[in-house]
Amino acid sequence: MAPHRIRPFVPIVSGVCLCLFTGFSPGLARAQSPGGNAPQSSSSSTSSSQPMYVQEKAPTLIDPAGPMISLIDAEPVFIMAAALNACGYDEGLPESDPIRQHVRDEMNQTLAKSEEARNNRDALCLYIAQHRMTGTEKDIAQYISLALYLTPAPALETTADLTEMPPDATQVVEILPILRKFVAAVDLHGIWLTTHHAYDEEIDKLHDPLSHMIVATNLYLKMPASSYIGSRFVVVVEPMLSPSTVNARIYGTDYVVVVSPVNGKIPMADVRHTYLHYVIDPLLYARSNAIDREEPILKAIADAPLDYHFRSGVVPLTIECLIKAIEARTMDTGIPIFKVPEGVDRAELPRYEHQREVTLEKAEAVRQALVRHDMTQGFVLTGYFYGQLLQFERDPASLTDTIGEMVYGMDVDAEIHRARHVVFDQQADAEVLQRSQPRKLTGLDLAEAKLSTGDVAGATAMANKVLAAGSTSSKEDCARANFILARVALMTAHPEQAIDDFQKTIATSKQQRLLAWSHIYLGRLLDVECKRDEAVAEYKEALVARDGQEDTRLAAERGVKTAYTVRGYTCDDDADDTAPPAATAKPGAGAATPNGPSDSGQQTATPSEPAKPGAEAATPGGSAPPQ
Repeated sequence: MAPHRIRPFVPIVSGVCLCLFTGFSPGLARAQSPGGNAPQSSSSSTSSSQPMYVQEKAPTLIDPAGPMISLIDAEPVFIMAAALNACGYDEGLPESDPIRQHVRDEMNQTLAKSEEARNNRDALCLYIAQHRMTGTEKDIAQYISLALYLTPAPALETTADLTEMPPDATQVVEILPILRKFVAAVDLHGIWLTTHHAYDEEIDKLHDPLSHMIVATNLYLKMPASSYIGSRFVVVVEPMLSPSTVNARIYGTDYVVVVSPVNGKIPMADVRHTYLHYVIDPLLYARSNAIDREEPILKAIADAPLDYHFRSGVVPLTIECLIKAIEARTMDTGIPIFKVPEGVDRAELPRYEHQREVTLEKAEAVRQALVRHDMTQGFVLTGYFYGQLLQFERDPASLTDTIGEMVYGMDVDAEIHRARHVVFDQQADAEVLQRSQPRKLTGLDLAEAKLSTGDVAGATAMANKVLAAGSTSSKEDCARANFILARVALMTAHPEQAIDDFQKTIATSKQQRLLAWSHIYLGRLLDVECKRDEAVAEYKEALVARDGQEDTRLAAERGVKTAYTVRGYTCDDDADDTAPPAATAKPGAGAATPNGPSDSGQQTATPSEPAKPGAEAATPGGSAPPQ
């Protein structure tokens, strides 16, 4: 199936909200099946004994209604890559497509003319410098991961709750307010519009080579494109990155590869590796129960230089071994195979056939050398699958039809014996594909997750456990526990207790986000009680303590400008303010929903009114719970 060109699709993010508590939900928790990395949605019930996980949503550019295979560009990826270039990202610059230098020159011209642009650039570069951890491509990859979840400029908003995004993306999400200012200052959106034709040209050059790779791979596997319904394979073109870099990731059933082309060429072998995962992963995850019997082989590779998810999961290991066997069988060995000339004399035929056999044996030796290398890396089932593929090539059946035989017919004991005699390398090869790993939630992170799913009792118990530990819990943990209890009090219609817990949070925390949102909530409660002057004072305290994120600033500024009210209740002189709605709300309803200003300019809400998509985010650590 040839790749289609499509434009990014931005999904609508919705949320379930409760009164003043709205916006702090870290997202529905997910359960991970113990048999492998394939995520499965769990019920929203919190009574399950399984560990709770956060499962990433699909990136912005995944169109569920679009073609299965796509070759596209993406403005948010361009924006992020250009920003990195403005801050000293020079890797691969001499080898890059000329468009990369052109965009850098365009930015530099604006920077030379504008002090404001330079100041914004300096702030951006300071952030990037402060978040440089490894000094490797992983520092760049986390920003590309974030860019895959952004809307186009100028908004550059995340399209999923941060707790439903890859962990590496959430580590740098606070760059967004700084990035927006830089983008506006140098008019990166305008540069994108004027240079976009160059991206179209690169896509046109790549279309045929990518199509050829996909068709050739499908022919070898004897699998039609219709086999992959329900998942997407997307190749994103971004010349502002180093040509040697391939950012390949799995998001659930969707596979994304970000590449930097030069004159119509990309690291096609790495793209093909990801495509093979796209094809083969569902075949083997569907047989994970049968593959589990191979688990004893993991002990034999304990000393191999493999990534942890290969050494700890027999399904990922099996998948990678099969893919490496396919790559060995189909590789370009660099040895031209001798062809017997047509019309040769029969007497000369044995000599020509011998020459052909010699070249075939040399090519096979190259393939076998690669198999041995893969096995010394720890992929000890590569040899087994390589042998199985020799039989597969002689059979008209597709891989879909024969994969069961390969898995069920394996002599596990024999493979364990072979693995024990492999001398492993000391260092691992670079891994092309990064699988987005769900994070197991524990402690107060788990309490936040429980609260988001309505498990008030579970969240309360975990928060109280932290407070009961006394001196063994840090002040920040205690402050965060009080913050959780304050929101529980709002959900259960105990405003006085909520006020007390928010005040305890303020007294013990130094985290700006916790402090700011505690002041905001106190201001809203005071507004509901018609104590406007005191409410404004709390909003102003929130502005002083704000953490630099837009949701905090906007919520506090709205509070200063307009009183927070509950629909059906006003603070008129004739109103009976002895029993404000917050005090009489039913359990679970809370006091109000922070939906932001209404059309009339007032912040209004009702206890049963759900929050609108895009309502203030408010998990106290960015979108992730505070640490």
